[in-house]
Amino acid sequence: MNFSKWIGAAIGWSFGGPIGAILGMILGSVVDGFSKGTIKVDSQQTYQKARRTQSGDFEVSLLILASIVIKADGKQNQKELDFVRQQFVGMYGKDRANHAFKLFKELNKQEIPVRQVCLQIRQMMDHPSRLQLLHFLFGIAKADGIIVESEVKSIETIANYIGISHRDFESIKAMFYNSSDNAYKILEITKEATVTEIKGAYRKMAKKYHPDKVIHLGKEHQQGAEEKFRQVQEAYEQLQKERGF
Repeated sequence: MNFSKWIGAAIGWSFGGPIGAILGMILGSVVDGFSKGTIKVDSQQTYQKARRTQSGDFEVSLLILASIVIKADGKQNQKELDFVRQQFVGMYGKDRANHAFKLFKELNKQEIPVRQVCLQIRQMMDHPSRLQLLHFLFGIAKADGIIVESEVKSIETIANYIGISHRDFESIKAMFYNSSDNAYKILEITKEATVTEIKGAYRKMAKKYHPDKVIHLGKEHQQGAEEKFRQVQEAYEQLQKERGF
């Protein structure tokens, strides 16, 4: 599959609004079909009616947001770039990953209108998929072994714009840190929570992070969803041992 067929087949609502405008600026130099006029990108805000997020919509959104986070500390770390590429190879296979990374490198040359892009994602993408985006972004930030404050602030800004609550943000963030209260943060409760409250929080978070919530994105995104689900289970098991229930 050539690049033009990949991009044309993969994307739905991403061809509209500010994301479409970004694609329109860069695709002419990397997509053969675009330069020939066989692929159309609508740079206007024509995405008022939500359509179900496709794997390609998620993929492009992820690439754009990853570009923002990677540049948050003023430099592009090779380990972070390698992490993105490895994740895409694991999710999509080598051929599709090569296409995605080709687009990603072009995105890194652009000034991204963060708020406008995030508001489009917020309007068009369901909540479980947006949580999955956030999880991936923290994975990128942690790829070089440490998450610096500028990266945290960048991800938090993105989270606010795409409609992720502070509690959900802290829950996913806690999955990438080691501290004594991480299990509580992952379950979105405090250390003062009762056993009944812990059990209720576990049921709520297990439902929220269940891999089936993003099944519409395709099997390629199940691994990340399964990782969040696993960490919720581990957090609950840790509190069971600590509290003795």
